[in-house]
Amino acid sequence: MENTLEIMEGRTNKKVFWSAFASGFLALGLLLVSFGISGVAYAVPIAGVGDFYVEFDKLEGNGYTFYPKLGETSSEDSVPQGTNLIENLTIDNLQLYKDLKVGNDWIRVKITASKPVQITGLQHDAGLIEADAKFQNLVLFEKNTDDWQKQFQQTSSKITLEHAKLKTHYLFQQTINMNGMRLTVEKIDKK
Repeated sequence: MENTLEIMEGRTNKKVFWSAFASGFLALGLLLVSFGISGVAYAVPIAGVGDFYVEFDKLEGNGYTFYPKLGETSSEDSVPQGTNLIENLTIDNLQLYKDLKVGNDWIRVKITASKPVQITGLQHDAGLIEADAKFQNLVLFEKNTDDWQKQFQQTSSKITLEHAKLKTHYLFQQTINMNGMRLTVEKIDKK
């Protein structure tokens, strides 16, 4: 019996590809135009795209709450995380990015803001936070309950984070004002 290797060539329907590609960029363009006209976005959730990273020089916020949780990521159903709630905040030099493998290459989708970003109603679930942190009126308390996610909570009237990098799984803002926003997609070397 002779072994033969059959090579199959894949084909892409160019009409379908370019139609989907153009529709996606049109939707992205409309989103960016709405940012440009009003400078404000409402109820912006980012989840389900896997780990993404948020970096900034400085965050100043009021009305801070932290509690532990188990949360879903793009690769696992339940991962230990921390939920951060901040009533209102300002971020200097915001950079938000996601690295994606496309074929054999890596690309980075990155959103930056050259001017301070104002946010209200932030909910942020993180697997890692690296920063220089300052708190005012910091309160740590425990609660006697069988639900481990409600046994510990931290609150602060004011929070300041500097030189921060956050590994993020979920991000929601009631409103966000991003003057000086820029979106880039670039090929990167990933090792």
